[in-house]
Amino acid sequence: MAKKQAAPASRGELSGMERLALRVSSMINHPVAQTQRWVTIHRLDTDGDREWEEVLGVIADTEELELTLNDDGSVTVRWVQQEVEPAGKGDPEFELEEEAAPF
Repeated sequence: MAKKQAAPASRGELSGMERLALRVSSMINHPVAQTQRWVTIHRLDTDGDREWEEVLGVIADTEELELTLNDDGSVTVRWVQQEVEPAGKGDPEFELEEEAAPF
């Protein structure tokens, strides 16, 4: 009988980068953060150097976000509320035409 080789990682397991990105995204999208339009993100012991730098790079490269490095190693992300275009604004108006019933 041949031995089965152990899989390197389970399909459901997230990488360090995926975990960090998901945590940061959840923090930014949290209702309280959305109301105040800022959030402070603390680096956890489980966050690798490469992952932390990559996520900070993505945030810094995003025009709508302002990144502030704090003395304690955390970062504060701020943004201004984007104006939302009302639904239908700029769309052409259509008039409904009555059609004769097909029967």
